[in-house]
Order: sequence, then C-alpha cells, then structure tokens
Amino acid sequence: MTRWLWGNVFAVGVALAMLAHSRAFMAAGVVIAYLAFCAGAIGAHRRRRAARVRLSVPDDGQGKPTLVAYASQTGFAEQLATQTARALQGAGMPVQLLSFADLDGKHLAACGQALFLVSTTGEGDAPDTASGFARKLLSGTTPDTLKTLRYGILALGDSSYARFCAFGHALSGWLQRHQAEPLFDMVEVDNGDPGALRHWQNHLSALSGGAEIEDWERPRYGRWQLVERRLLNPGSLGQPAWHLALVPEAAADLTWQAGDIAEVGPCRPPEAVARLLDRLSLDGSMAVRCDSRPMTLAEALATRLPLPDVHMATMAGLAPQALIDALPALPHREYSIASLPADGRLELLVRQTVHADGTLGLASGWLTRHAAEGAHISLRVRSNRGFHAPDDDRPLILIGNGTGLAGLRALLKTRAAQGWHRNWLLFGERAAAHDDFHGAELAAWREQGVLQRIDRAWSRDGGAPHYVQDAVRAAAAGIAAWVAQGAAIYVCGSLQGMAGGVHAALADILGDARLQQMIDTGHYRRDVY
Repeated sequence: MTRWLWGNVFAVGVALAMLAHSRAFMAAGVVIAYLAFCAGAIGAHRRRRAARVRLSVPDDGQGKPTLVAYASQTGFAEQLATQTARALQGAGMPVQLLSFADLDGKHLAACGQALFLVSTTGEGDAPDTASGFARKLLSGTTPDTLKTLRYGILALGDSSYARFCAFGHALSGWLQRHQAEPLFDMVEVDNGDPGALRHWQNHLSALSGGAEIEDWERPRYGRWQLVERRLLNPGSLGQPAWHLALVPEAAADLTWQAGDIAEVGPCRPPEAVARLLDRLSLDGSMAVRCDSRPMTLAEALATRLPLPDVHMATMAGLAPQALIDALPALPHREYSIASLPADGRLELLVRQTVHADGTLGLASGWLTRHAAEGAHISLRVRSNRGFHAPDDDRPLILIGNGTGLAGLRALLKTRAAQGWHRNWLLFGERAAAHDDFHGAELAAWREQGVLQRIDRAWSRDGGAPHYVQDAVRAAAAGIAAWVAQGAAIYVCGSLQGMAGGVHAALADILGDARLQQMIDTGHYRRDVY
C-alpha cells in the first residue's frame, strides 16, 4: 500500500506538471478530472492507513509494536504522533498509536519500546487528555518497575513560560524512577522549532535501521566546499572512518557552539543518476531550477528520492522541470561537529555505512566517496543546546566511542580555549594500532594539561576493559569523586550498546536518584545516535 500511495502521489505531481505545460483545454480538463480522482483515492487511503496505525499490530514475527503515545492540547502533538507512527510503519516497523487518555500502566509494562509526544499547557500542566494519567503518575498507582521499557520523548512547549516543557520533564523523571531506559535525550521543541523536529526525525531514522524517512519540512541549506578528506583508521577491522573539513560559501555561516549539529543534504551517487538519465533518455546537462537554485538536471536528480521501477514509464517523456518538481527531496542526515568557528572550518568525523548488498549509506557514501574534494556540499548548522559546554570551570567527564569523539573533541577545544583543564576523557574503539582517532592531538592535550586523564577501551586488543562502559566501571571511584566535586558528564556516540551500557554503569556508580538529579540540573547530557 505504501508503494500504491507513492505512485498516486507521483501521479498527482505529474498531472500538475502536465497541466502547467498543456496548451489544450481538453487536456487540462482530463488532468483536473484525474487529479480529483487521485485526491479522493489518496484521502481515502490515508484515512484507512490512519485507522490501521491506531491498531496494535499482531505478532507477525517482528516482535512487539512500538508504542507511540501523545498528550495534546491543541492537536499539534497528535499530528506529530501520527506522522511519527506513519514514518515508522513506512519503514516496516509495527506500531501502536494511543492517546494518553487511553494509556495505562498495563500498556507500558507490556511494550518494549515507546515514543511519547507530549505538550505542556498553562504554567507547566499536563494537557487535559493526559490529566488522568498525570494523577496516576503522581499517586504512584503504576507498575513498580519498567525495566524492559526503552523510550524517547518529544516535549512541546514555549520557553517564554517559566516551566518550559514541564510535563515532558515530569514524564521523563517518572519513567527513569521506574527504571525505564531512555533511547536518547529528550527532544525539546520551542514553539514548533523545525530544527528540533528534524532532530526527532533523525532519531526515527536511527530507530528504524537507517530508513530514508522523508523530511517533514525541507531545510534551507547553505553551500559549503569539501576541502579535506582524510582516512583516520587504515587497516581497521571496522568500516573506514574519515576526517572531513568544509568551508562555507558565506563567511557568516561560521557560527556555532561546541555540541551543535551539522545537517547534511546528501546526493545520490553519480552512477545512479547516470543510469536514471539513460533510462529516461534525458540529457543531464539540461538546465532546471531545484530548491530555488539554477542547476543541471543531473545535479537536481542527485538530490531527489528515486522512484520504484514500476513508475519509470510514468516518468518517461516528462519535461525535465516537471520531473524535478514532482520528486521529493532526499532526507537530511546529522553529524556532530568536531571543530569550532575559530578553526575557520567545520570538521566532521564520519564512518562509512555499508549495507548488506554492499552499497554505501546515503550520506556517508556521499561525504566519504562520491563527493570529490572541492565539491559543494549542502549543509546547515542546527543548535543543540542540550549538549553545549558548561559555562564555568566545573570538572568535565567526557565519555564516548567511535565517531562520537567528534562532539567530545569540540567540547575539549572549547575548554582548552577557555583555559579550563579539569577534563577527563573515557573513549572506546576497536584497536589501538588502527583506531586511535586524533590520537596525536589527544596526547598533546594530555601533555599540556588540558586533559587531566584519558582512559581507553580497545574492544579487539584483548585484555580488559573491552568497551567504554567497562572503562567507566573500572574508574568508578574516580568518577564518583569527580561528581562529588561538581563534575558534569557528557556522553557522545552509539545509541546501540554504548549509550545504554554507560548509563547503566553510571547508575550503579552514582545511584539512580543522583543520576536523575544530574539530568534535571543539566549535569548529565547525551548526544547519542
């Protein structure tokens, strides 16, 4: 049915293009009639699909459905929850969509994974539809434990109110007190901030195995030039990891803080575009407009989602501009920024994703192989205030693995520039001989006193510790002592395995109550993916 809907959406776009280019009134009448038919059919399909989303998917071997629960006052949270459920279902995941009015402890105890989209009304109150759940939450008439539940929260609010996203924070605290495990840090949305919503979509893509979930709102990218690409782990047992450097076309775009995110608009491989042009018998050098910019047809097609082969005949013969207007844009991908504006360039640490069929990931393939050095990259910076550096010289414990070093590196650069040297890095990778990302720089910081301590965990070198969470447990006494001195803890890296393992280790070392207090005060922050 997803393919059926895709075909009709494309047909509507084709019909619009035909209408725009037709000179015959009769042809226009046919197109209008066809549009009316498709609109009705698509509307009926969407209503049927929405009804299906609200039903629990039977056990079909895929496991328990992901619960998508919403608490909405004006309808916005419900709208976003429906979009979330449809995106996951379109990626092949079973989903159950529920209002908080229908949510109870049994639902939570029975599901393994849940996403909550909740608004805050008035001076920090729960929406009316969630008031009953909130009373139960406060009275404690819920399961004693939710140990098997993993969850994510999208909190909608208005920062002009003192208790910004208060219901989201109350829900998060309650879930963690009942031992549920957060999938990622709560995403706060201030007055419908589109950047925060794109961040939520990026989490959905990660949860669904990297599915290409179309952006709900197209971001306006800037133009950046790829000026350096350097392999960091030759000979590694893992996939290649690359250090990338980009400079903006507009100098004013060199503005961000440590912890912020680069949103990249990827392109399809040149050979894939060439095959499509050949099948459509089109000249890739023809001029079109795409995303308000003049470019060649080949350049424009590289930024668009491909259609299934079944629709190739529909596209054949279509005017180039009409074709581009009908195709949706590729979804963006997010990467932690590894540098500061003072460096004069934006640096990334990107590992290639390789699919089972040998093809490369959409954005990692574009950045690490298909885009030539000197090529222009579509990119914009998104503020990620939940991972900004502390504004004082408190001790800082940085924990991460793999390409998560990117976000931690930017934080260390900030601390070095400020002359604040009470920093400790715990970092995990595969092998010391091949995966010592930016090792010379880290060693220099250690020698200069910027880093007071570095603990490494090499998973393929034998001996202990094997993973960064093991290094955290081995350093329990030191971590407890630093936290007692007011240290903040920042975690960056893999959502799967590392984030949960580190969180469990910290909870054992500090206690659940202390760790929750650190979350509430912003002393424990995570940027995991």
